[in-house]
Amino acid sequence: MNSIQQISVFVENETGKLAELTKLIGDAGIDLCALSLADTRDFGILRIIVNKPDETCALLSDNGWTYKITPVIGVKVPDVPGGVAGILAALSAANVNVEYMYAYVNRTPGEADTIFRVDDEDAALAALQGAGIEILKPEEAYGI
Repeated sequence: MNSIQQISVFVENETGKLAELTKLIGDAGIDLCALSLADTRDFGILRIIVNKPDETCALLSDNGWTYKITPVIGVKVPDVPGGVAGILAALSAANVNVEYMYAYVNRTPGEADTIFRVDDEDAALAALQGAGIEILKPEEAYGI
């Protein structure tokens, strides 16, 4: 199974920079499927899942944006109380540390897709699959 390719873009923490970046991506016909923004005083890290990762990286490079590709795992989480807790319990039982995570809305009623960055992807996948948790395929995350 291939990992989902997340693109982390370093964005200066100043007015208009985020708008400039998202306009660049949108004008290129690239769909932002999921995103998370973390900031510090001087810069932010925009983590995105897009429908065209390779084109996005080329676009960012051509326009002087600093970015990094990170493999992440996508999981279909039941949209019920305790849905995320079950996922985290399976990872914890396998001694897998979650470095960060974020959820986004999908088009399937009763589910929320969640992206996980973990310290041991192979152990995480084995634990999740062993617990009967549905793993998101890259094409599903990219909206293809």
